[in-house]
Amino acid sequence: MAASSNRITLGPLVAAIDQGTSSTRFLVFNSKTAELLSHHQVEIRQSFPKEGWVEEDPREILQSVYECMERTCEKLTQLNIDISNIKAIGVTNQRETTLVWDRRTGEPLYNAIVWLDLRTQSTVERLISKTPGRNKNHLKHKTGLPISTYFSAVKLRWLLDNVPEVREAVESNRALFGTVDSWLIWCLTGGACGGVHCTDVTNASRTMLFNIHTLNWDPELCRYFGVPMEILPRVRSSSEIYGLMCLGDQSAALVGQMCFQDGQPVMSDHGLLTTVAYKLGRDKPACYALEGSVAIAGAVVRWLQDNLGIIGSSEELEQCAASVGTSYGCYFVPAFSGLYAPYWEPSARGIICGLTQFTNKNHVAFAALEAVCFQTREILDAMNQDSGIPLSQLQVDGGMTSNRLLMQLQADILCIPVVKPSMPETTALGAAMAAGAAEGVSVWSLRSEDLNEATCDKFEPQINPEESELRYARWKKAVQKSMNWETTEPLSNGNGGRPGDTHTHTHTHTHTHTHICGS
Repeated sequence: MAASSNRITLGPLVAAIDQGTSSTRFLVFNSKTAELLSHHQVEIRQSFPKEGWVEEDPREILQSVYECMERTCEKLTQLNIDISNIKAIGVTNQRETTLVWDRRTGEPLYNAIVWLDLRTQSTVERLISKTPGRNKNHLKHKTGLPISTYFSAVKLRWLLDNVPEVREAVESNRALFGTVDSWLIWCLTGGACGGVHCTDVTNASRTMLFNIHTLNWDPELCRYFGVPMEILPRVRSSSEIYGLMCLGDQSAALVGQMCFQDGQPVMSDHGLLTTVAYKLGRDKPACYALEGSVAIAGAVVRWLQDNLGIIGSSEELEQCAASVGTSYGCYFVPAFSGLYAPYWEPSARGIICGLTQFTNKNHVAFAALEAVCFQTREILDAMNQDSGIPLSQLQVDGGMTSNRLLMQLQADILCIPVVKPSMPETTALGAAMAAGAAEGVSVWSLRSEDLNEATCDKFEPQINPEESELRYARWKKAVQKSMNWETTEPLSNGNGGRPGDTHTHTHTHTHTHTHICGS
C-alpha cells in the first residue's frame, strides 16, 4: 500500500503499439505534454524462403506486441507511474503486409507476406496484360495506386492461387484477411472469442480493394482481383473506439507532424500515390495525401553492415562518410526490389557506378547516404509538380534522422531547410494522439491552439545550388542505368535497354515516405 501511495499522478496517459517491418515497440505518452514516458522494443525476424520472397511469422508479431506491452508497463511501475492511467492505445503498423487467418481457431493460414515481397511479379504482369492498353494505372481513378507488387490485393491473390489452406478456408467461410493492424486488433480484442475484425481508412487505402472516394470496399475492384468481400475487415475511421485504435504508419507520422490541412484527393501525374491520410472520427471528413514511397532507404545501412560487412553499425556509417565528405563521383542506386516512386519500375536492380581505383568503402558509405537524399529529392520534385505548392521546408522523422550528416546532406541536395523534431517518435506519437482524441476517450485535443509547439533542429543548405543540381543530374543518370536489368524481354540495343525506354509498368519497398498534406 505504501508503494502505491507514492505513485506519480500525471493525468491521462496514452500508449501506441508501433509494429514496424523490423521491430515492434510499445510507447507511453503524457497526453497533456506529449512527453514520451517509457517504451520497449523487440526485433522481428524476417525470413526469405526464395529469392525476392519476404515473410514474417504472424504469431511472432503478436507475441512481440505482448512482450513490449509487458516490459513497458514494468518500466513505468519502476518509475512509480500508475499504468491504470493509460486511457487508450493507438496502433501504427507496417502497411500492405498481408495476412490470412482462421476465424475459428485464430491460427494464421500462412506467414505474413511483407510489403516488399516480389513473388507477385507474375501476378501483376498477368493483371496488367488484361487491362486496356496494358496500363498499370488502370485502377488509379478509384484506388490512387498503380497495379504493383507493393499493395495487398496482389499478395492476397497469390495466397488464394497458391496456398490450399487459404483457398479451403475461404471456401468454408473460415478465412479472415487483414493487414497487420487488423490481425493485432482482432487478436487483442478477443480473437476467436469475439475479436473485432476491422481496419482504418489509411490501411484500407493501401490494399487496392478500397475506393478512396466512397471510402468503402469496392465491389468492382474485389471482382477484378477475385477477392470475396466477406473476408475483408470492416473499415472505420482512424480515431474512434473499436477496442484499439489503428493508423497506417506513414499516416500516423502525418498526425504526429501536425499536418492538419483539409484536402481533396489529388491524382498524381508524376508517379506518386494518392492515399487517405486520416479520418479523425466517424463523422469527420477524410483528408488525403500525396505519397512518395521509396523501396530501400534505411535498409541500405543494414545491407552495408550485414551483406557486405564494410561497417559495424549505423553510427560507423556516419563516421566513414564524414571522414571523406564526398562520394568522389561514386553513385549508389539501391533498387534491390526495383524502383518505387516516382518510377514504379520493377525491372530495376541496385547498382554502384562511377567507381575508380581511388574509390574506397568510405566513398561508398557517403554514396549510400546520398542515395537516401536523392530519392527524397525525386519525390519532392514530383510533389511540387503535382500539387503546384513549392515546398519551403522538409519535415523529417524516423531512425535515420539521428544521423546529422544525412540531415545536412538532405538539406544540401534539396536546397531547402530540413526540420527535425527533437522528439523523433512522430509515428507513435501520431497514433497515440489519434487514440487519445477519439470520441469517448477525449484526453488529447487535436485543436491547433492546444497542441504544444515542438522544438526542432533545423538544417539549412550549405552548398551552392549549381553543385547540388550537378550531383542530382548524375544521380538521375545512374537511375537510368539501373533500369531494365531484370526483364524477360530480349534486349535490343547495346546499352541494356530497349530504344525509347524510360519507365514502364509497376512496383515494390525500408519505408521512407515523403508526404504533402491536403491538395
